[in-house]
Amino acid sequence: MLKAVMAISGLLMVLFLLAHMYGNLHVFAGQEGFDAYAHAFRTLGEPFLPFAGALWIIRVTLIAAVLLHVYSMVTLWLRARAATGGQGGLRYQSTQAPTGVQRSYASFTMRWGGVTLGLFLIFHLLHMTTNTITPGGASSSPYERVVNGFGIWWVVLSYTIAVIALGFHLWHGFWSAFATLGANTSLRRRQHLNVAASVIALVITLGFLAPPFSILFGWVG
Repeated sequence: MLKAVMAISGLLMVLFLLAHMYGNLHVFAGQEGFDAYAHAFRTLGEPFLPFAGALWIIRVTLIAAVLLHVYSMVTLWLRARAATGGQGGLRYQSTQAPTGVQRSYASFTMRWGGVTLGLFLIFHLLHMTTNTITPGGASSSPYERVVNGFGIWWVVLSYTIAVIALGFHLWHGFWSAFATLGANTSLRRRQHLNVAASVIALVITLGFLAPPFSILFGWVG
């Protein structure tokens, strides 16, 4: 049950990341286009919903998904440690790893990659959403906050580390989620899942890194 909860909550976050990446790419449309997109997102659903109502529904859903994902991960990890005396289990057995020990960098760093992403998410929200942390200067314009922040090398560096960690997390997590839900019933399906996981991880990684590096090198803003 917890594995299914972890899989479904993870896939919900993948959908959010794709939508968020699409929104970030509006930075290439300039300040007017980016700010107009950000404002339209807050007026989504009016007059049936109050201002920013749809945005808060998305936020609450995302927070619930994150909490369920983390809770499931921690609970399963504690159960595995208790069952194996802290030695870990034999998982993902293959011809490359006959003992079942995790071999890929992505699977090995799932836990610490998640911690890295959690810490960065706090910084990112304080920077881009609440305007509490303001490297490069505060602004009421979402476009200016993005350009001001990504004009600083250490902000781009921290963002890059987090996005690369996200890419590895998605690479293994996307495949694992569908495997948990029973989609890897044949060799052909496993191959398709591997390709899909690689494509999703690569698209999201490059999509999130394109705006900050374009801003840092002066191609945008």
